[in-house]
Amino acid sequence: MTFVDDYPKVAKLTRWHFAVAFVALALGGFFGLLQALYRTGTLRSLLPINATQYYTVLTGHGVLLALVFTTFFICGFFLWAVTRSLDRPMSSPRLAWLGFGSMVVGTALAAIAILNGFAPGLPFESADVLYTFYAPLKAHPAFYVGAALLIVGSWIVGAEYFLTYRDWRRDNPDSRIPLQTFMVLTTFIMWYLSTLGVAVEVLVFLIPWSLGWISQVDPLLTRTLFWYFGHPVVYFWLLPGYVAWYTILPKLAGGRLFSDPLARVVFVLFVLLSTPVGFHHQYVDPGIAEGFKFIAMTNTMMLLLPSLLTAFTVVASMEHGARQRGGEGYLNWLRALPWDKPAFAGMALAGLMFAAGGFSGMINAGMNINYLIHNTLWVPGHFHLTVGTAFALTAMASSYWLYPQLTGKRLQHRRIAIAQPYVWFVGMTLMSNAMHRAGLAGVPRRTAKPLFGDTGAAPFDPVLGSISEMQTQIAVGGTLLFLGLVMFLVVMLGTWLSQRGAAQLRVNGTLREPLSGASDGPRVLDNLRLWAAIAVVLVVIAYGLPLWGMIENGILAPGSVPFPT
Repeated sequence: MTFVDDYPKVAKLTRWHFAVAFVALALGGFFGLLQALYRTGTLRSLLPINATQYYTVLTGHGVLLALVFTTFFICGFFLWAVTRSLDRPMSSPRLAWLGFGSMVVGTALAAIAILNGFAPGLPFESADVLYTFYAPLKAHPAFYVGAALLIVGSWIVGAEYFLTYRDWRRDNPDSRIPLQTFMVLTTFIMWYLSTLGVAVEVLVFLIPWSLGWISQVDPLLTRTLFWYFGHPVVYFWLLPGYVAWYTILPKLAGGRLFSDPLARVVFVLFVLLSTPVGFHHQYVDPGIAEGFKFIAMTNTMMLLLPSLLTAFTVVASMEHGARQRGGEGYLNWLRALPWDKPAFAGMALAGLMFAAGGFSGMINAGMNINYLIHNTLWVPGHFHLTVGTAFALTAMASSYWLYPQLTGKRLQHRRIAIAQPYVWFVGMTLMSNAMHRAGLAGVPRRTAKPLFGDTGAAPFDPVLGSISEMQTQIAVGGTLLFLGLVMFLVVMLGTWLSQRGAAQLRVNGTLREPLSGASDGPRVLDNLRLWAAIAVVLVVIAYGLPLWGMIENGILAPGSVPFPT
């Protein structure tokens, strides 16, 4: 029996979440290819965009991938995880479908506003405000309403996880929370807390401002509210990857998770430390005292701890699996791992790339060295390693293993699936490497033509290599990434269109118990109310006084008129 046989309603809703996520991934990935080629001057005359439309492409790429693809996939993936680990159906299927519908409507509104940059005849004005949608750039109200509906929809779907857990707890009052459900609930505690900032920004300021109900808003305040949300959203992307690495990857490696208590500690630390870090995106902003920026830096550096614990636990679990498969030696056990299995290879390579992203993230977090790379190509180089690989490649790899269980169909085009993670890994290695080096040379981000001037002479002093060589690497890497995306979509589409065979599909979806189980850790780890309360206190300490300083003279002052896009 597969998951779709046991829980057909949950499987159907999860498939719908994945379908929207993959459509957003396809369109956003295509925008990424256009962006990489246009910015580097590769085949620019043949591309169907101009310098103005580049910013439409840039906005669409960021919103569709960083917000739409991630949110839909995560909500669907978590529906599966909660249902599987609690071994019970959804508490309120109608509520879950309501949340999904809100997310779809919100995505449609925001997408139409963005795509107006290509076709001004669409119902709304354009919304070239980039992924970081704060003042003074102003979009059409439909964009902000769409963003609000997307987030509210995720809140509603998240409520379904807690309601299902409530029903399970009523029947199991003394049991420890199953690990996957614990991970889902802690992730959404962090999500509820962190999205309050962007909800206030959009509902209180940006929607009334875009409708003309208020004439101006305070850019510093809206930036602060956005980044209150803007960095925790990184962990909203990453923690589902952690769920897969902690619970699915050990099975694929042939072993078991090394430690359940360590996994719980990691997720508790993310609940506590994810939100009070946003000021590290605002080191160069005036109006924020240096002391509060220092607090944000300290909290951000503390987040290295759960990442290092994850590296230890996941690698130990993989080694256990490899040795169960006959692996020996200090490093030769790596050869015993199933590198020819697309689900395993994708997750393992994503974890390796995330380690590199962690090192570049330390540069972003440091107050002094951040000034060297602020607003340069280093920054997108970093988050292409995190959301662009640690999450995206893990999501694709998880789909190879999970989608057959959601459909009862065998995975199609296996040879393409086997090669796809390696194509993605090579493409990202090339592109992110060149982006990091270009950032050290001062090449700016968010610009259609960063070289300035008609001669093509670069006013940059590269540390290693040349500007033209970096441009070539970015173009080649971006092309390989798009090829990897097409390969993934071919596999998913082929599987979806295939027929369910008469013979029962045998997919072993059972996840073995960890070597060190939940009973080996203190029960206080399961006290979700305690960790949520401490997280709120830390947020108040980090943000209370700075926000009061911004609004004490009026929440709209100092104000700024809209800046046209």
